[in-house]
Amino acid sequence: MSNAETDAEALRCGALVEGDRPAGAPGVDVLSAREVPLGGPRAMRVRRTLPQRRRTLIGAWCFADHYGPHQVAVSGGMNMPPHPHTGLQTVSWLFSGEIEHRDTLGTHALIRSGEMNLMTGGHGIAHSEVSTPDTAVLHGVQLWVALPGEHRHTARDFQHHVPEPAQVDGAGIRVFLGSLAGRTSPVRTFTPLLGAEIVIEPRATLTLAVDATFEHGLLVDGGDIRLADTVLRPAELGYVPRGADTLTMVNETDAPARAVLIGGPPFEEEIVMWWNFVGRSHEDMVKAREDWEASSGRFGVIEDFPGGPLPAPALPNAVITPRRNPPTR
Repeated sequence: MSNAETDAEALRCGALVEGDRPAGAPGVDVLSAREVPLGGPRAMRVRRTLPQRRRTLIGAWCFADHYGPHQVAVSGGMNMPPHPHTGLQTVSWLFSGEIEHRDTLGTHALIRSGEMNLMTGGHGIAHSEVSTPDTAVLHGVQLWVALPGEHRHTARDFQHHVPEPAQVDGAGIRVFLGSLAGRTSPVRTFTPLLGAEIVIEPRATLTLAVDATFEHGLLVDGGDIRLADTVLRPAELGYVPRGADTLTMVNETDAPARAVLIGGPPFEEEIVMWWNFVGRSHEDMVKAREDWEASSGRFGVIEDFPGGPLPAPALPNAVITPRRNPPTR
């Protein structure tokens, strides 16, 4: 999915450098979403929790959009024409619906509920995403992962994975990246990562062993979930700093509650994000935009898409200034 804002904000982002959360501080920081339209007047709207001023990264996860459930007959569904990416991996995960993916590797794939598409746009890739005519309800998340400096110009790649579900203590878990609850994803990444869908039965308590070197984020889709001593409601992202070797989640409702758990070791590099690009400097953003607008070979061409590419928005008038995660209190 593209970041289709017409006034895309430029961000210079870095990992928290002040160290771990001080002793005695609250265990969970709650990040609220902002609503963003993807495109024109009938655009699908998404809820964005990363990046934001309070926190720009969780591990290498640098972007989180959460959308739906959208009635496609009302919202128009997803219709993202060819658009570029650099310096990142995109992770698409659906709760319901079906999306057709095409890219400049020649990939033509469908993604359905419980399946993951991971696309690598190192030096440059372009893709399109369109909900299929049979999709009545579209519901899912779109996540981005920043590539470390040594791999940020890596070649294009695409991986599709259907994780085997695990049942643990009153919860269903699908691990699409990394390892959790005895399941390990075979999908290749460039930094250690965790990504999993968790569905907790009504009023159930779930305790999971996790990697204490990771920081974690729990994005709630449905229900109220108490994480440690904090209740997270739909569209809220709860951040837990590194140091925790278990996470305990309690479904506070009388219906199943669903969330996506992400994690990874703190990303030590400073990055710049603008539109659909991740780089290391303002100049990286300028060059990527120029290459896209010039239809250079950097991004390739999608041969069979019935329509033109998505134009890049105007660059900001100022050089991007540094932005870091604030100290944890």
